[in-house]
Amino acid sequence: MQQTIQILKMHNEVQIIDKPVDIYLEAAHIAYAEVKNHNGGKALLFTNVTNKEYRFSEPVLMNLFGSYERCKLLFGRDIESVADEITKLLHLKPPKGLKDKFSMATNLFSLKNIFPKRLKSQGECQEVKYLGKDIDLFKLPILTTWEQDGGAFITMGQVYTQSLDGDMVNLGMYRLQIYDKNHLGLHWQIHKDSSHFFDQYKRANVKMPVSICIGGDPLYTWCATAPLPYGVNELLMYGLITKKSAKLVKSMTTPLYIPRDVDYVIEGWVDPQKMQIEGPFGDHTGYYTLKEPYPVLEVSAITTKKSPVYLATVVGKPPLEDKYMGWATERIFLPLLKTNAPDLLDYHMPENGVFHNLILAKIQPHYKGHAKQFMHVFWGAGQMSFVKHAIFVDEKAPKLTEYELLATYILDRFSPKSMLITQGITDALDHSSPEALVGGKLGIDATTPYEISLHIKLLKDDELFGLCRELCTDIVALKQYMTHTKNPITVISLCKTKPVKECFDKLKSLDKHIKIAVFVDEEGNDIANVYMLIWRVVNNIDANRDIFIFNETVGIDGTNKNSLDGFTREWPDDVLCSKSVVKSLKERGLWSIDDKTYDKFYM
Repeated sequence: MQQTIQILKMHNEVQIIDKPVDIYLEAAHIAYAEVKNHNGGKALLFTNVTNKEYRFSEPVLMNLFGSYERCKLLFGRDIESVADEITKLLHLKPPKGLKDKFSMATNLFSLKNIFPKRLKSQGECQEVKYLGKDIDLFKLPILTTWEQDGGAFITMGQVYTQSLDGDMVNLGMYRLQIYDKNHLGLHWQIHKDSSHFFDQYKRANVKMPVSICIGGDPLYTWCATAPLPYGVNELLMYGLITKKSAKLVKSMTTPLYIPRDVDYVIEGWVDPQKMQIEGPFGDHTGYYTLKEPYPVLEVSAITTKKSPVYLATVVGKPPLEDKYMGWATERIFLPLLKTNAPDLLDYHMPENGVFHNLILAKIQPHYKGHAKQFMHVFWGAGQMSFVKHAIFVDEKAPKLTEYELLATYILDRFSPKSMLITQGITDALDHSSPEALVGGKLGIDATTPYEISLHIKLLKDDELFGLCRELCTDIVALKQYMTHTKNPITVISLCKTKPVKECFDKLKSLDKHIKIAVFVDEEGNDIANVYMLIWRVVNNIDANRDIFIFNETVGIDGTNKNSLDGFTREWPDDVLCSKSVVKSLKERGLWSIDDKTYDKFYM
């Protein structure tokens, strides 16, 4: 981390904050604001971190990955070059001549350092040791990021686990809640490798070893997020990217090997028969995830460097640091995704779709229904299986990041027939499905222009609003978008007193003027803010319940669900900044964005 900080200083990519900053809300709020600045702002190094009782000796580093430029610096190479290298390895063929043999030898030689190397010595991460009564998680500057959080959480922890027989190891990233001085909660969801290992220990009724690392080479942290197939060691990616073996040392009290140069190691054991309530936590969806039982780690040792740096992140409403980490993942893993879907040309996860809520994909369709076949491939491919909404275009479409042009292309090819609505597994963080972990999926095939005429008679916003208001008094505002396309989008703001489907049904007589109607709550939304409307709607809909069709008109219910909708689960609150904390930070000159930006991102 010290080396990383020096590199950031050389490139003017870090801001040093020497003023006192509290680990309760303040540090996280500052970072939350900073990353929303132009190009992700700067990395933040807090050198005077407190908890109101005392000052921590170590600094806290945040927003490390929070820009495209910093990601490139941390990877030490062009991100696309990693994807190119993976492509070459996946397409290695038997050499046909001397030139091919030399080329293959070069490719294979580059792999000699890909595998982690276990050392017999101790590492820098074990220079300072805390055992027994000296263990105290509260001595680490672990942040509380949001007011409704269940406590302080480690948010950039590298979680090292192994299978019961020790043959497979895994590196993952899960939020970790501090319960007391020597216990923390492990939020590994049912589809994660660590959870699969946990099931093995539970069946055998054997305690499970876990080692959690913080800091070290930033690529360890990124590798913890890499969506590799089950059983593949994520540190192989470190070797592939850096051309250096990850040097590992054995943990002090568990059998697990961890990188020698991390800043902190928290070791412990999980009793598979004991669970404890974890959460709430303001998560990357921009909503709080609710309280649920998760495994508990009893800490058996804490070790650190002599001068550690504590690495943390903050998640909530986009855009945030995970936008840039996700971009690197998206680019690097395109070749691996193509192994399951060879006609895939490109894909993109817009950050306001918070990864699993929306994916855009460009394919080379070869026959009728090819795009819908692709939808099933996506929904069955690793972490892609958690994607709720997928839109597919063909090779003639604009770049997937040219949103205005792409939206036009899609809307000119859309009709209700282009949709595939089904059901499948959802991410544990999804709050909108009628039941946890299972919900609706929506796929849209925009690879084919439909022959049916979708032209409508456009009205001005105020004229259309008047007609709608006469039919449904819940409607309080209206704004039309993409009116130059065959399928204009009408965003309708409601003060909801009845199910949205009833309001949609009352508007059926206006189907000559409305093609796609998107309903949102008046409270908490600005119908002129497209970025956050997309965030809200893809978070809030379950395709099986919230999409209505009448002839060629489609309605989408993006409102918060409650008893009016027959929704029986608890609906979580938005993640919001504490107004008193923001006020204090402004007064002390620690707040980096203006009120307009604050309002734009519903902070």
